[in-house]
Amino acid sequence: MSASPSMRAISQDAFGGPEVLRPVEVPRPEPLPTEVLVRVVAAGVNPVDHKTREGGGMAGVLGEPPFVLGWDVSGVVEATGFGVHTLEPGDEVYGMPWFPRAAGGYAEYVTAPSRQFARKPRSIGHEEAAAVPLAALTAWQILTDSAGVRSGERVLIHAAAGGVGHFAVQFAKHLGAHVIGTARAAKHDWLRGLGADELVDYTAVRFEDAVRDVDVVVDLIGDGVDDTSTRSLETLRPGGRLVAVPSGVSPELIERAAARGFRVSPYLVEPDGPALTRIAELIDAGEVAVEVEDVLPLEEAAEAHRRLAEGRTRGKLVLRVAD
Repeated sequence: MSASPSMRAISQDAFGGPEVLRPVEVPRPEPLPTEVLVRVVAAGVNPVDHKTREGGGMAGVLGEPPFVLGWDVSGVVEATGFGVHTLEPGDEVYGMPWFPRAAGGYAEYVTAPSRQFARKPRSIGHEEAAAVPLAALTAWQILTDSAGVRSGERVLIHAAAGGVGHFAVQFAKHLGAHVIGTARAAKHDWLRGLGADELVDYTAVRFEDAVRDVDVVVDLIGDGVDDTSTRSLETLRPGGRLVAVPSGVSPELIERAAARGFRVSPYLVEPDGPALTRIAELIDAGEVAVEVEDVLPLEEAAEAHRRLAEGRTRGKLVLRVAD
C-alpha cells in the first residue's frame, strides 16, 4: 500500500508565542463521503488563531499540540467524496470548515463537508475571499440571527475597523440600520465610505458619553478590555440587545442587563454555506467590500500572528498558500 502524498503546512508542537509556528510536511487528507478535498490558494488569519496558539481561544476544543491552525480558506475543489452533489472538481470555493474543531487551514489542502463551503465571489480573488468567511459569518449571524436587526434601528459596533467590524458596518447598513462605530480617528473616513453614519474615537472620548438610544450593540472587544460590555449598557434604550463575542457574558452582566430591560448574549460563529452564498452575492453586487491589509507567504504565518496581536490591523491579514 503506497503512502499518502504529503503537503506543506504550518504546525505547532507547543502552546506559546508566534515562534512556535513552523513549516512541516504532513500527509494530504482524503475526502470521506459527503466531503470535498480543496486545494487551498489562500488562508485567512483571525484573532482566534493567535489566541488558540497561545493556549486560549479554541485550544480546549483542539486539545494539546501538535495541530495545524486556520479556519478561513479559499481555493479549488480537487476531488469529491461519495454523495457530494453541490460541488465538483474545478469549482472555486471559500469557507470556514469545521469551526470550532480543527480544520487545518494553514496547509495546501483541507477536507470538509461540501455544504460548509460556498462558491467564491466571482468579483474578487482567492486572497480577498480567504479574508471573508469567519469574520463575515460572525458579523452576519450576529446581526441577522442573534440580534435580529431591523431597518431603522440604531446599531453600535465596537472595533468597527477590524476584520469582523468592517463587515458588521456594511451588513448593518444593508439591513437598513443607522450605524455607529468606535475606531481611531485615522480610520473614520474609510469607515464612512463603508456606510458608517456616526463614528466615535474611543481614544478621545468615552463612547458611553457620546452615544445614546442604541437598539443593538455588537461588542467585538468584551469586558476584558476596559469593561466595554458593561459600559455599553449605558448606550442602550429600553428593550436593547447586546451581543458580546470575545469574552462571552458573565452572569453578573446578564443580571444587571435584565434588571434594566436589556438582553445580552454571548456568541460563537458556526459554519454556514448558505450564508456564505448570500454574502458572495452582496460582494458581487458591490454592496460589500473586503479589506485586506496585507498578504504574506504561508511560511510567514508567525509574522502574521505577531502583527495581528498588535490589534491595529485594518481589515484582515491573509496567507498565500499557492500561486
